[in-house]
Amino acid sequence: MDATEYLLQRIEEGEHLHQDFKFAITDARKIARSLSAFANTEGGRLLVGVKDNGKIAGVRSDEEIYMIEAAAQLYCRPPATLETYIYKVEGKDVLEVAVPESPQKPVCAVDETGKAWAYVRVADENILATSVHLNIWRHDRKETDVVMTYTEQEQQLLDWLARRGRFSLNQCCKCSGRDRRTVSRLLADFIRFDLVEQVFVEHQFYYQLKSSSQPQ
Repeated sequence: MDATEYLLQRIEEGEHLHQDFKFAITDARKIARSLSAFANTEGGRLLVGVKDNGKIAGVRSDEEIYMIEAAAQLYCRPPATLETYIYKVEGKDVLEVAVPESPQKPVCAVDETGKAWAYVRVADENILATSVHLNIWRHDRKETDVVMTYTEQEQQLLDWLARRGRFSLNQCCKCSGRDRRTVSRLLADFIRFDLVEQVFVEHQFYYQLKSSSQPQ
């Protein structure tokens, strides 16, 4: 497969979990959010010089490549790893930015005020990570061979989820009568041990028992 065929096949896929189109790079901080989302999820690629509808516009200047590098090095904490490739298609240059999944999450994007935010990739969107994500990543950096034993508090929350079904983090806090920090930690533990899953519905994360964990 030559470079042109490779790129056209990627464009034909459209935007999805592992791919995002960018018509142009005008703000390194905004690009840092995309790099953060890919690095914190399963990795992916940016195709720069491609419109949302898949039409090839081409990279306008070398400055866009420098802005990508600035986004990775200056506006991502820790700096995001990436590789760049340039393809010439229909007489125009298209920049591919490949971002691998980071082994050390979270990779955060720094906003205009200097505050760092972590993002995740959901379908074709970059979504702000929740406190549950942060707790999962915090535990993943520690010892992985852990046996989970249920405390009364943990069993009560599992029982509550089994009875009530899918709920947001705020709803879990309100209905269980526990503070946000505690519920975030418990949900993160349940997700790590494959008891609960996170689903994204109508621009919000919800939590529900995995089907294999449902009482028979």
